Amino acid sequence: MDGMKVSRRAFGKLVGAAGAGTLVGAAGVGLPAAAATWTATGTAVTALRSFDDTMKSFMQARGISAGQLAVTYQGRLVLARGYGNNSPETIQPTSLFRVASLSKSLTAAAVVRLAQDGKLTMGDSIAKHIDLTPPAGQAVDPRLPQVTMWRLLQHTSGWDRTQTAFDPLFKDRIISQALGVPMELYHKDVIRFMNGQPLIHNPGSTVSYSNYGYLLAGRVIEAASGLPYETYVKQKLLAPLKITRMASGWTIARHSGEVGYRSQYSGPTVLDGSGATVPAPYGSFSMRLQDANGGWIASAVDLVRWASAFDTGSTVLNATALNRVFAVPTVGVNPDGWYYGLGWQVRPVSGGTGRNTWHTGSMPGTYSLLVRTYHGMSWAVVFNQRDDPSGLSYGAIDSALWTASRAVTSWPSHNLWSTYFA
Repeated sequence: MDGMKVSRRAFGKLVGAAGAGTLVGAAGVGLPAAAATWTATGTAVTALRSFDDTMKSFMQARGISAGQLAVTYQGRLVLARGYGNNSPETIQPTSLFRVASLSKSLTAAAVVRLAQDGKLTMGDSIAKHIDLTPPAGQAVDPRLPQVTMWRLLQHTSGWDRTQTAFDPLFKDRIISQALGVPMELYHKDVIRFMNGQPLIHNPGSTVSYSNYGYLLAGRVIEAASGLPYETYVKQKLLAPLKITRMASGWTIARHSGEVGYRSQYSGPTVLDGSGATVPAPYGSFSMRLQDANGGWIASAVDLVRWASAFDTGSTVLNATALNRVFAVPTVGVNPDGWYYGLGWQVRPVSGGTGRNTWHTGSMPGTYSLLVRTYHGMSWAVVFNQRDDPSGLSYGAIDSALWTASRAVTSWPSHNLWSTYFA
């Protein structure tokens, strides 16, 4: 198939490139190279010690102060742990972390749920739901109405940050100056600015990971449902699963039970025009803008609970909706078979009879991973930083947890769901 083909590793770098180019090293914000104190909360499970050992070695090698892991097997929650590495606060299995681009699975699911309920169709043009008026004196790209819901969610809408070096979710100052509006920006400001920008590709022709596409999807959800984005997701997707902790995160303030975030970098604030230098996780990007593409906070147990919505027999999404989420796109299937579905990366396995699905999340102060396997396992891992002086990879947690899962010789029969979901 045609369209951009890219390795899973390279695509992961695109997914995690949020705002990296705007940040600088922050003197005095370096992270400790080793832990003085290690804590683990939640129920220890001897048979699953390989997961605990993996998290400890991974976090200590990078000086990560807060982490969390939840694992399911055959539909049962078998492990839920919070880890503190010289942490100033106790990290519980229910502590809340920013999850960055794992948020995209919620946004995509909200769109297919609206289609399931007859509120929109996947072939709808964004022009049906979003005002495409550009800034004064500029014209809309005539191809923009060809951007459909499928194309937004499969990253084939035509924007391409790899060729323009421009992700509007992280160009607040440029947009503010171009429109003559103050920071902190609103979604409507970013959309009006982008309505005057040309597409790089014909819609539907090329895969290019787009945070902006998911920002637009969030606004479509609001237009089609008549509800604020967060409210719709909570009511239609999370409440049926008894998930009550997840919420839209804030740029500066923390929700009750939310961890603090760390980075060795700083950058200019986007919350006003002062240009003041701030720690990267606290004001170098706007969580208000990020909501639908990267703004949710959750615990690892919430994330694996959310992942269960994509199992056959889900009470949230019917069979048609699930087929849409994992549908093979017309472009962008990579040589080794994986592709981007709707809010998930997908790899057919076991001769095509099963699939592994996953997504990573990365922004200053956050690294996250959510995995669903074809043979009945899932896991979610979250950290409160994505960088440190060691230079070690954070994406390496993916293969490390696969290795930990293969070290399990006997999976426990217990089920911890009732501990965390009333």
